[in-house]
Amino acid sequence: MKVYQIHSYSGPDGLTCVERPEPIPAAGQILIRVRAASLNYRDLMVVRGEYGGRQRQNLIPMSDGAGEVIGIGEGVTRVKIGDRVAGNVFQTWLAGDITSENMKEDLGVGIDGMLAQYVMLSADGVVHLPPHLTYEEGATLPCAALTAWNALVVQGGVKAGDTVLILGTGGVSIFALQFAKLHGARVIMTSGSDAKLSRVRAFGADETINYTGTPHWERTVWELAGKRGVDHVIEVGGAGTLEKSLRSVRYGGRISLIGVLSGLGGTVNPLPVLFKSVTMQGIYIGSREMFETMNRAIAQAALKPIIDRVFPFAEAPEAYRYLHTAAHMGKVVIGMDDRYL
Repeated sequence: MKVYQIHSYSGPDGLTCVERPEPIPAAGQILIRVRAASLNYRDLMVVRGEYGGRQRQNLIPMSDGAGEVIGIGEGVTRVKIGDRVAGNVFQTWLAGDITSENMKEDLGVGIDGMLAQYVMLSADGVVHLPPHLTYEEGATLPCAALTAWNALVVQGGVKAGDTVLILGTGGVSIFALQFAKLHGARVIMTSGSDAKLSRVRAFGADETINYTGTPHWERTVWELAGKRGVDHVIEVGGAGTLEKSLRSVRYGGRISLIGVLSGLGGTVNPLPVLFKSVTMQGIYIGSREMFETMNRAIAQAALKPIIDRVFPFAEAPEAYRYLHTAAHMGKVVIGMDDRYL
């Protein structure tokens, strides 16, 4: 079988396509014929050697993928041959709070990921895809969708009438828009591109702000939120935007810290968190239980993920480069069935 592995942590150029033996599932394991995988910013950080201290030699990257079960090991009852499934990023985080042990079993970082024609996973570490989704659409769910769901629904308790500020138009941000609208919330979104802002308005965003033309966008958010601030902020910028997010959120509001697109450095004054009684929560994807609940909601609403572009398997490094340009809106996918090989 063909797989991509990281031979050097130097970015997309460090990826090599090689042949490996097709794995055979042992007790409690399943073999999946991967049909599609999708990229997240974390995957780009991994191949650049920027994602913590874990850098395994010849690691198969990418956390997100979907495919068909073609083999099962002894004792497996959760899935059967022919089932359409996606892997949960944290293979052993089934329910409850995440633990340090769960964090060691994350696809594409701690253990081999999904950028392979066949992968072997724990039968406990997969979920069934919503039946109306293609494999390409299903592959977008494990990280970006579940992160947005955890932030807004599980932790945030978003409800009809809330106002949600969403930074950016990448994968997590677009899913956050879809889930916020699904729950009847009002959405304000930011981007540096008028073209992207026009598209998110078509997807349901109520108000949009170009942060390039409006560098003090937090003032505009405050006005749009009735001079009381927003209820929730989906914060994907990190230190570079967090201070503005703190000025945008209402007293007693919530900020979900998800990304670090503006960099890892910088300092933030903690006093606004104290004075405004703001709840700040770090969101690191979610459990299998959350994933299954989210998929039921997606199926019930017939919600469709927004895919920007699908790259053939042979062009996987180019998909990484495209993600780096930040030209995308929604998800970047790598197709891995016979149409793309």
